[in-house]
Amino acid sequence: MDISWSNNEVELIIADYFQMLIAELGGISINKAEHRRQLLPLLNNRSAGSIEFKHQNISAVLINLGQPYITGYLPRFNFQKMLEEKVLEYLALDHKIENLFKSFAEKEIILPKADVVFENFVVPPPITDRVSEPNHSYLRNPIKVNYLEKEQRNINLGRYGEEIVLNYEKWNLIRIGKEKLADEVKWISRDEGDGAGFDILSKNTNGRDKYIEVKTTKLGKETPFFFSRNELLFSMNRSNDFYLYRIFNIEEKAKMFIKNGDLNTICFSVPQSYKGYF
Repeated sequence: MDISWSNNEVELIIADYFQMLIAELGGISINKAEHRRQLLPLLNNRSAGSIEFKHQNISAVLINLGQPYITGYLPRFNFQKMLEEKVLEYLALDHKIENLFKSFAEKEIILPKADVVFENFVVPPPITDRVSEPNHSYLRNPIKVNYLEKEQRNINLGRYGEEIVLNYEKWNLIRIGKEKLADEVKWISRDEGDGAGFDILSKNTNGRDKYIEVKTTKLGKETPFFFSRNELLFSMNRSNDFYLYRIFNIEEKAKMFIKNGDLNTICFSVPQSYKGYF
């Protein structure tokens, strides 16, 4: 059985994680393997694998806090309570890191030099790792802005992702010999506004309407997305023909996964706000 991590070990690995995260957010490449090698002699007989898993736990903590994370460290949500507490302490002491989070969410999108290659664009959706409702001690989060949500509200990011999906749908219908259906694909959110409950109106191969909600991020495919009550209700009313198209790694090697069904069933959701009545 793995021995519990000590306070000192947790502080060391958190400091290492944020060193890498700050570099990555600043556009500097990082060598994760080298960071693990340098940590090994400082820890209590840990393996490189256990260090990597703990880094993934830190990614999960940051996601729960609504903050960006190291893209190469996929989130693992079964983390120690102490790890969450120590991350909160780190954020409370490092007053400059929020500026990097803000820049991540608001800066201009770096468009790829080449068009997206659609042949290998779609990949399987992520496997849910979360085993329970996240711990809510982070209500005292020293960073009050959810920069993951703010990134998603970036208009240029959203529009770029929607344009990719529009072109993908037309390409795919033409590829399978449905040119007439390809001509019927419409960019609803751009041409008719954001209140429809979906972004792209496409067609299934049988000619039925296909309602597509596009969510785009610069981070990995495990990054949570945010949706409105209107989008939720629309997806429930049109569950057979409603599709989530999730684009990730948008600035580098963009990929996309697709899930069909209402938003209540295709993902694990957490309410973000409530309305009170009298």
